[in-house]
Amino acid sequence: MGKAALQLYSVRQAAEKDFLGTVGKVADMGYEAIQFAGYFNTPAHELKQLLDEKGITVAGSHIMLDAFKEEQLAETFKYNREIGNDLLIVPAIAPQYRDSEDAWKRTAEEFNKIGQACKEEGFTFAYHNHNFEFETFGGTTGFDLLFGNSDPEVVKIELDCYWATFAELDPLGLINQYGNRVVSLHLKDMTVENGKKRSIEIGSGSLDLESLLNVGTKNDVKWFIIEQEQFDGDPMESSKVNIKNLKKLMEK
Repeated sequence: MGKAALQLYSVRQAAEKDFLGTVGKVADMGYEAIQFAGYFNTPAHELKQLLDEKGITVAGSHIMLDAFKEEQLAETFKYNREIGNDLLIVPAIAPQYRDSEDAWKRTAEEFNKIGQACKEEGFTFAYHNHNFEFETFGGTTGFDLLFGNSDPEVVKIELDCYWATFAELDPLGLINQYGNRVVSLHLKDMTVENGKKRSIEIGSGSLDLESLLNVGTKNDVKWFIIEQEQFDGDPMESSKVNIKNLKKLMEK
């Protein structure tokens, strides 16, 4: 089975105040890895030293598309290589990259180029969905346009199971459809309050997370990553609950 990780965006306010301290606290909670969403100007060697001290690895970094432009790409590679990360993920794209069928196809073409550059440098390149990828253009979702027109060898998938469910898609079906192209799953639970869907701690909502773990494992998903965006209390405390409940499911 894949390993349990936390996307640090879940505790972004704590990370903004004390990045290295927050990384250390997350490691102490029992997560096997951390996925980053920015480094808050922390030198790579300092972050790597802390990761080594805590015995925790990196489950990828969320990096905005601009950081894959030619002038920044070398620095992106250098920093991530130094911290021991080989998975680079675009977490979202601006409307001009996704507002038509042609836009999605152009984005797929650009992703092929980025993915090939990443592969040549020893990195895996992936894209993380929200719910807008499941809008349809000519009867096909943006998600399928993106991955149907990009090279499976160089453009991988980080499937956010919550957002797929939010868009009324079946994440289990998507994992089976795309198979080992799915390198990681983003997990959080879902509840409905006042008619609106929202994220909640693992084990407190309606998602069939056990089945997601099982299907992910059958398809060789490497990372099971908690990413919660909405909280009733302290996000750090929610992160403790999440890893406890996720590990219980993973041990079944």
